Amino acid sequence: MIGAGYVGLVSASCFSEFGWKVICIDKDADKIEQLCRGYVPIYEPRLDELLERNLRNGRIEFSTDLSSAVAEADLVFLAVGTPMRRGDGHADLSFVYQAVEDIAPHLKGFTVIATKSTVPVGTSREIERRLKAIKPDADFAICSNPEFLREGSAIYDFTHPDRVLVGCDEPRAQELMERLYKPLALRNAPVMFVSRESAERAKYSANAFLAMKISFINEISDLCEAVGANVQEVATAIGADGRIGNKFLHPGPGYGGSCFPKDVAALIRMAREACQPVSLIEQVQTVNSERKIAMAGRIERIVGGSLSGKTIAVLGVSFKPDTDDVRDAPSLILIPMLQERGAIVRAYDPHAQENAEPLVPGTEWCGSALEAADQADVTVVVTEWNEFRTLDLKKLKAKMRGDMLVDLRNVYLPAQAKAAGFTYTSIGR
Repeated sequence: MIGAGYVGLVSASCFSEFGWKVICIDKDADKIEQLCRGYVPIYEPRLDELLERNLRNGRIEFSTDLSSAVAEADLVFLAVGTPMRRGDGHADLSFVYQAVEDIAPHLKGFTVIATKSTVPVGTSREIERRLKAIKPDADFAICSNPEFLREGSAIYDFTHPDRVLVGCDEPRAQELMERLYKPLALRNAPVMFVSRESAERAKYSANAFLAMKISFINEISDLCEAVGANVQEVATAIGADGRIGNKFLHPGPGYGGSCFPKDVAALIRMAREACQPVSLIEQVQTVNSERKIAMAGRIERIVGGSLSGKTIAVLGVSFKPDTDDVRDAPSLILIPMLQERGAIVRAYDPHAQENAEPLVPGTEWCGSALEAADQADVTVVVTEWNEFRTLDLKKLKAKMRGDMLVDLRNVYLPAQAKAAGFTYTSIGR
């Protein structure tokens, strides 16, 4: 497994749980040293116990030595980052191609090389071309095996997938991939073999569709507010339709994270380069960007038009619960906008403070939700961590100077919040 980031680490740990011997390679020596000691540098529920168990059983190891790991491998996964390229929104494949150059001299015997990284259509063919140019006599096959993991539930998603998608056109490679995923096939998880191009396109298409559902329900929530409907009732009604489904129909301050923003941007760029613009997806990107910006204005209107001198408690800064990931999180737009309008921001997040703190200077960080709310004029729920759902709202209200609770995730029932003495505002209700 080349890359000990989020995807690589989760995948490596789960494959070792299946009984495979896994060597996870990363250039970051400090990270590798931590992992060898069983310390997980990211927050993902259950990952630490999974890693500890397989380290103890000798099924997984971590190293910076790529040469010996590749030489003995039957299968090499590329799980390096493909961030949004600055300037044009395209996926930056420099880490992928660097990994290809690094592994090429060390390939021995027949080896399957599979991309876990999210890559544009044609990347597998380009990897193949580059490997042949570097080592013409190498015996290898290239597969595309995109991940469909949700941060916060990645272990469950890996071990109980809706499907496993493998882009492959070489019989020996398909046989090895079938063996790799046999534990999941025995649980009746569909293992789908398609062309490499279809696998590469499916990953981007899936993320764009889910991003579209989020933007759709966010626009519907605004319409519900305007006409007096309840967006949660609307979402339940339409989600009961099997053609639509009830997932990703939860209104909020906009999507973020490591996948949706960059994959939507990359899909838009690829479509334009292919002279087939995806105007619907372009609008999804626009709606989401404007959504995040609009949240500060919503809070400003609630307090009467001026945030100058107001103290605002922000509960949750990660882009979703059960992760410490703050990449493209709504909080990173909201907090600076509140500060620019003269507000003092006191923030609390169960796990994401370390990642967020350098990105939102001037924020006062607190050790609990109640501490953040101390003498606050407004409390804003930005991320729906479970511990916020169980907060004693009367104690929260007693801590505050003001009485305004802005719930951007519809965590609380309006009657419950009002009974605690709050002037309560939620989304689409």
